Amino acid sequence: MKRYYTTYIFKLKVIKFGDIMSSIYVIKRNGEKEEFIPEKIVVSVLKTGAPVSVARKIAKIVEAKILEQGLTEISTKDLMKQVLELLKKENEEWYRNWIIYDKAVKKRKPEA
Repeated sequence: MKRYYTTYIFKLKVIKFGDIMSSIYVIKRNGEKEEFIPEKIVVSVLKTGAPVSVARKIAKIVEAKILEQGLTEISTKDLMKQVLELLKKENEEWYRNWIIYDKAVKKRKPEA
């Protein structure tokens, strides 16, 4: 009986969790700062009709980009652009749902 082995190569970047995560803040539209909470992205993406798995995937990707760039602050505008870009790649309908929700409920013009 032959055995087949698969080799996986991963590129890892070690990040000190406590040092970075505690210092990331979102600058809201009104200028206030609040701590970055990835679950808020998950909740927003779920409102578009996307499944939980996709919402969590998008939140993790956005969080990883922030950590990789070493940011301590990010504006809601920049955060939204990243989320919308990923959402559009996943499903055009979910992307449109986000835009419609922003216009109808939040009374905002699309920025992305």
